[in-house]
Amino acid sequence: MNLYDIAAVTGPPVAQQPDWPDREALLSAAAELAGLPALVAAEECDRLRDRLAAVARGEALLLQGGDCAERLDAVGPETTAAKFQTLGRMAAVLSEAAGLPVTRLGRIAGQFAKPRSSQVEQRDGVELPSYRGDMVNGSAFTAEARTPDPDRLRRVYRASAQTLDHLRTLTADRGGEFWTSHEALVLEYERALSRSTPSGCYGLSGHLLWIGERTRQLDGAHVEFAARIRNPIAVKLGPSTTPDDALRLVDRLDPDREPGRLTFISRMGAGAVRDALPDLVAKVTASGAEVVWICDPMHGNTVSSPSGHKTRRLVDILDEVRGFVEVHRSLGTHPGGVHLELTGEHVTECVGGTYEIRPEDLPARYESACDPRLNLGQALDVAFELASIYAVAPV
Repeated sequence: MNLYDIAAVTGPPVAQQPDWPDREALLSAAAELAGLPALVAAEECDRLRDRLAAVARGEALLLQGGDCAERLDAVGPETTAAKFQTLGRMAAVLSEAAGLPVTRLGRIAGQFAKPRSSQVEQRDGVELPSYRGDMVNGSAFTAEARTPDPDRLRRVYRASAQTLDHLRTLTADRGGEFWTSHEALVLEYERALSRSTPSGCYGLSGHLLWIGERTRQLDGAHVEFAARIRNPIAVKLGPSTTPDDALRLVDRLDPDREPGRLTFISRMGAGAVRDALPDLVAKVTASGAEVVWICDPMHGNTVSSPSGHKTRRLVDILDEVRGFVEVHRSLGTHPGGVHLELTGEHVTECVGGTYEIRPEDLPARYESACDPRLNLGQALDVAFELASIYAVAPV
């Protein structure tokens, strides 16, 4: 079985999809991708599921991080190495403090698409389609750039293959394991890269695929796609998530209660995590499901700066992480790790840090295609704060 025949897919509503102007060109690009080699191997996905099972049992931690949205023009050995090294340094700090192995999972080699709150963007009275990531359209505010282009699916495939080659070289040279992940948002791309194996169907665009807060509808096409593949799967849960929502997602995505299959990524915001998270964790745990719980302290803490830049304050990010760990320790459950938007570059997108970025510094090197990322120094600040938290008491 292969899931790429999008012309035949009907039924579940599909959220957050581009308005492709040329359907035949889209079908042609998807069919071409369906005939190309998979980007990752099913056996690699199975190994990652084993590593995540250890996190679910409280025997390991998960560190997931990378770009908000990768850029095609930024793909290359240097940027790949910078992210790889940043996550490696963070993992070393965290592992030594917690006394546990740390699985490194990059938001890389596929994180080229982003959900948007509005289909359109307006500037100076001009309305154009929103930028949805380089998999779909360009960020320049012109009609040509903002028109969804199916050829971008091919370009993303080639860029992801190039990045994976770099990552394999880095892991061969420096040892250890490194896995890739991205939001499974553009379903034409994800279905085209699904492959049938003796063990079942896998989405082989990446090792772990996640469903975002905007696409986790139980009757939606993203949940249906995730339910049909064997990869490890994650789902983001915002403060509006109810325990019933979470339990239904467990039933749909992990019916066999397989440790390592399902990860819940809480993205509550510093002001809500201590109130919104406990009931979710308690009721999912009481159900017998062995899921991985990690914290995304980025998306619930986005604010606007005086200069108009979206930003995040490091103090808020750290406060949400502390709240996440406090909740789990109060319930006797395992705070499995974090999910961060970060880069190995010295950008000025988030505020705070040991080498402090002030609001007035944001325009200097604000390079994100979408949301603000931690720079190298701020990422290490988070790692050392995590080390102090996990070293306080057994996890």
